[in-house]
Amino acid sequence: MSELTLTVMRLGFLAVLWLFVIVAVQVIRSDLFGTRVTQRGSRRGGAAAGAPQQGGRQAAPPQQRQRRGAPTKLVVSEGTLTGTTVALAGQTITLGRAHDSTIVLDDDYASSRHARIYPDRDGQWIVEDLGSTNGTYLDRNRLTTPTPIPPGAPIRIGKTVIELRK
Repeated sequence: MSELTLTVMRLGFLAVLWLFVIVAVQVIRSDLFGTRVTQRGSRRGGAAAGAPQQGGRQAAPPQQRQRRGAPTKLVVSEGTLTGTTVALAGQTITLGRAHDSTIVLDDDYASSRHARIYPDRDGQWIVEDLGSTNGTYLDRNRLTTPTPIPPGAPIRIGKTVIELRK
């Protein structure tokens, strides 16, 4: 084997070794400091009301298609965010570890973009798993397709349980 080939192999091995060290340090750093949770109470009131949602859909006005007895809020009943309430105003609600999710889950079993909850044309709320690793459960049944949510039915994402309530 020529000396040039041996030197190139040594440098390639050194580059791969440094790449491994850098990735290992980033993983350790993210485990130590966790995900950054941002406060979004001020943003939720004004900017989100008339802004276009994901997929280019417009948020429906709260008074439109509001059926009698329809759920009006999403409540976290178990997990680290117990007691958190989100008003259902016709917009899509995203759940996951990503910072731009509507409800940011600090849960080891949640994916970055875990699930979404959105209204259909009839005013019924639908839950959809977004290809998460550990799955989304509605009444102990793992979701494989977008499914209507009955009021009060528990939606489980890892250790977090969410319910639609009046």
